Amino acid sequence: MRALVVYESIYGNTDRLAHAIAEGLAAELDEVQVVPVEGADEETVRGADVVVVGGPTHMHGLSSERSRKMGIEAAAKDVEVQLDPDAEGPGLRDWLDQLPDTHARAAAFDTRFDGPPLMTGRASKGIARRLRHHGFEMVAEPASFLVDKQNHLQADQLDRGREWGTHLATALARRT
Repeated sequence: MRALVVYESIYGNTDRLAHAIAEGLAAELDEVQVVPVEGADEETVRGADVVVVGGPTHMHGLSSERSRKMGIEAAAKDVEVQLDPDAEGPGLRDWLDQLPDTHARAAAFDTRFDGPPLMTGRASKGIARRLRHHGFEMVAEPASFLVDKQNHLQADQLDRGREWGTHLATALARRT
């Protein structure tokens, strides 16, 4: 079984988490590929049995062109925050809107500030809704991974990401 992990990242948190999730998936699956949004062309998506998609939560949901620009500008002013190398590439919202219809399986995740989802929002719910709209079968509830007020992943989140990836791989292996 082939898994594709697609992510958008501004400060590198979602990038690091995507790779941790891929490590968990690799425990059970034959092939796992991790790519930023710009690397997930139609052929790559169609070649996957499962597509795991994640992005940062901006303004209670998926990032927009405006919120991405604001994040990039904020990183330029804050020496504590590193801009992800792919931050200025295409955004997840546009990629999801142009995604071809398919019958593959999928899962969604996000990074967001620690707090009640009602206050912080959850990009993963919007990701899952858009994936379902394109015919994907969701294999897990959307997952959130937490960052602190300085925009750094909380200490245990990479381990949680690996565990979530392993959980996804085990659930997928049972379904085949």
